[in-house]
Amino acid sequence: MAGMTTYVLVSGLWLGGWAWHDVTAALRRAGHEVFPLSLTGVADRSHLLGPTVDLDTHTEDIVRLVEIGDLRDVVLVGHSYGGMPVSAAALRLRQRIGRVIYVDSGPLPEGTTQQSMSGEPAGADEGDAVPPRDWDPGADPVLLAGLDEAALTLLRTRGTPHPRASVTQPLGARATSRDLPTTLVACTFSLEQITEMAAAGHPFFAGLTEAEIVALPTGHWPMLSEPAALAAILEQRG
Repeated sequence: MAGMTTYVLVSGLWLGGWAWHDVTAALRRAGHEVFPLSLTGVADRSHLLGPTVDLDTHTEDIVRLVEIGDLRDVVLVGHSYGGMPVSAAALRLRQRIGRVIYVDSGPLPEGTTQQSMSGEPAGADEGDAVPPRDWDPGADPVLLAGLDEAALTLLRTRGTPHPRASVTQPLGARATSRDLPTTLVACTFSLEQITEMAAAGHPFFAGLTEAEIVALPTGHWPMLSEPAALAAILEQRG
């Protein structure tokens, strides 16, 4: 190991810093500094849920963590929805970021929303929060691949509603792979699929034209299904 790296880990809908427990432990054992972040309104910060908690709030969560802690050369990791505030925060924090790593995510095009890109949540706009999914691998074998019963139990018992305004607010200015060294950890799409989708101009990959792409075949929550492999990928790019 060349030296200590600072990681900030941001998860997707319904999850908080707790979801990174095994990844955090592995990186800390290797001597790194790790900040698994719970965004405002979810997990241990679910008491702050409200109608004004939006994408700007979550971007500010990341910016304030990095600036107040005076963190430098940060490897900023965004999983799923977490890629939205991560890409916005990375642009503001450009001088403090060493690399951005998207885990089954990416810097979506400006003006898009998480809801429009992912189809989550479905249905009418009801209330301040998006309820957690059912976590039924029989109904969703691709996204939930690799999760054992213990991991599914964690998701069912510890997942919390996610602030609705954050998935309906359009993304503004954000960093792309042309701004900062960028890696995509691809879990639910194969490298062949990504190549085809990128060549076809799919918006998932518009901001990843110069990114390194690493395959980690598993479901959409690799921090729970393949934590050791994910930690190793993160460490290799620290």
